[in-house]
Amino acid sequence: MSFGDLFSSEKRHYHEAEKQVKKILDLEAEYADKSDEQLQAKTPELKARIASGERLEKVLPEAFATAREASRRVLGEFPYPVQLLGGVLLDGGDIAEMKTGEGKTLTAVMPIYLNALEGKGAHVVTVNEYLASRDASWMGEVYRFLGLSVGCNLHELSPAQKREQYLCDITYTTNSELGFDYLRDNMVYDPKDRVLRGLHYAVLDEVDSILIDEARTPLIISGPGPVLDQNYINADRFAKSLKRDADYTVSREDNSVTLTEAGIRKAEKAFGVAHLYTDQTAELVHYIQNALRANYLMSRDVEYVVGDNEIILVDTFTGRKMEGREFSDGLHQAIQAKENVNIKQETVTLASITYQNFFRLYDKLSGMTGTAKTEEAEFLDTYNMRVYAIPTNKPVRRIDEPDQIFRTRHEKYEAVVKDIKALHEKGQPVLVGTVSVGINEQLSAMLKKEGIPHQVLNAKNDADEAGIIAKAGQKYAVTVATNMAGRGTDIRLGEGAAELGGLAVLGTERHEAARIDNQLRGRSGRQGDPGFSRFYVAMDDDLFEKYAGEEGQAVIAHYLAGKESDAQMRAFADRIQKRAEGLHFDARRRTLEFDNVLSEQREVVYEQRSRILDMDDPSEHVMELIRLKRGEESEQKFRSLTEDTDPEILKHVEKVVMLQSIDRCWIPHVDFMEHLKQGVSLRSYAQVKPIDAYKEEGYKRFNIMMNETTELIVSALMQWAESQNQTE
Repeated sequence: MSFGDLFSSEKRHYHEAEKQVKKILDLEAEYADKSDEQLQAKTPELKARIASGERLEKVLPEAFATAREASRRVLGEFPYPVQLLGGVLLDGGDIAEMKTGEGKTLTAVMPIYLNALEGKGAHVVTVNEYLASRDASWMGEVYRFLGLSVGCNLHELSPAQKREQYLCDITYTTNSELGFDYLRDNMVYDPKDRVLRGLHYAVLDEVDSILIDEARTPLIISGPGPVLDQNYINADRFAKSLKRDADYTVSREDNSVTLTEAGIRKAEKAFGVAHLYTDQTAELVHYIQNALRANYLMSRDVEYVVGDNEIILVDTFTGRKMEGREFSDGLHQAIQAKENVNIKQETVTLASITYQNFFRLYDKLSGMTGTAKTEEAEFLDTYNMRVYAIPTNKPVRRIDEPDQIFRTRHEKYEAVVKDIKALHEKGQPVLVGTVSVGINEQLSAMLKKEGIPHQVLNAKNDADEAGIIAKAGQKYAVTVATNMAGRGTDIRLGEGAAELGGLAVLGTERHEAARIDNQLRGRSGRQGDPGFSRFYVAMDDDLFEKYAGEEGQAVIAHYLAGKESDAQMRAFADRIQKRAEGLHFDARRRTLEFDNVLSEQREVVYEQRSRILDMDDPSEHVMELIRLKRGEESEQKFRSLTEDTDPEILKHVEKVVMLQSIDRCWIPHVDFMEHLKQGVSLRSYAQVKPIDAYKEEGYKRFNIMMNETTELIVSALMQWAESQNQTE
């Protein structure tokens, strides 16, 4: 399809959605006249019509008009025409880009209600449990009024409780919990232990956070591996003894750290080996590499925080803690050694999936966010979802000022504090955005020194989030926050704040994606409110240190020498930010390419596992496997050995043996593929594309693994049958 065809198809789709909105608006007066009972009666009526084959598209205007009127009666909120438009596009399996304060949560009510009428379950997916619980309780009132059941799936629930939540017509949950539930469902030994009932329709709130920002980090379920504490401590001690550039070099662009020749000699001396890079020393290199990454690529209060004697990951895009998540392949333990906290037992990978491949399992997927247009091509290419910018209900009055440029961070932070002080003195509320917990706390200390009262919001005090955000729009409020304040938060102006100019948003640094900057700007100027935003950029910011490269450093040197203007440096900052976005896109594409290889294998294994779980009588399948591996002499032998066995016991044993055999072969294979992914990157030195090497080796190993699985099933069942006979 050409770009022109795509554009005309999008326009046609948009116009079709506008026609549907007109039909909904035409029903407004009629539905306002209905009694509560008449409105509630629409649910069983529409359900019956859908069950008898009427298309969703046909019943959409009535379903939307029903949910819209119910929202007015139950919540006192009546969706605007632009929210109806967003809802219609969500029903079409696309993305609605809606500015902050335009009511995304209410917009989703109508397509969720319509799709829940099919009786297959509709999921609302949010980025954290606070939002999932809040929206399930708040919007749930509308659905319950209309006779639908509402569940909220949380991490702490037991499998039985989770199953109950997923059996509801509508389930609110987080992206990570949903993905982990899917993986765990494919590890059970009894169909009753599965919690999901299928992946039918989902609306992803903050869709770009889930499908773009988190797409580089696969979901991994781990199990205990070998305990090797001392090796981590020794490698950490060695890494800390090295000197930058002399013993190791850091490449921020591809996020790698490499030993120099001098560093290699030091390692050989420190660990008493003749040559560092041999087959016999591969494990040692693994420990050293993780120690180098932990010490020189991972920063405390940026990628992780330390609390209660453990390492807690922080999502660098959202600023939120990622409870229950760990770095894989020994990196977590290397960071524990670096920070001198208890080193946990190393883990092996039991199951994994990327968000890209997980969410593509849904029959229909849609999403909403304030910022998606910049990644439009990726959404279409990876997920087949179009992005539509929904007009605002009222014109945006926020003023986005040009970036202020500084030579050093020190100068920049002093200017930020000076501007905060001036705004605070006149009473205008201020939201200050920082890229990490460390900078967040540094700025807070500077404000304390100046005697400026303020609130701090970061991953360390996220329990106070709702209370801090509720007051952030009041007169004289100063809030210093990480990216946590950039998403899913609606800052309402307090009395008299609009007259002072509304909320002032000050970004202390450009992020690695323009979308994240725009999320922060969008906290100001909701629903036609006044406000302004301004970013502060210094030549030694992380963005430039990581992504500028030699050519960029020359531009910075020119600026420092007075040969470049501020306007030229703003354009330069845009270019470097685009380079960072491009590198992140490449990383996501690589992650997906590698997971696509495992995904094909995973589908085969999960489908086989699921078929066995659901079999009433697995005996024919068992006989087929015995015939395949051992021939008809063996098949008859198994029949005669088990002819006196209770049929129910035999079925149970056959099932359990098959499932256990699959797991015993598949789990080490998944762990092997995880290590292979790390190893094939070295093949590029031999002019072999890592992904090609991964495909070839992975395919070969998968065939071996499938053969081993069948052999294990047959030998285990034959041994069991013979042991039964001997016992008797």
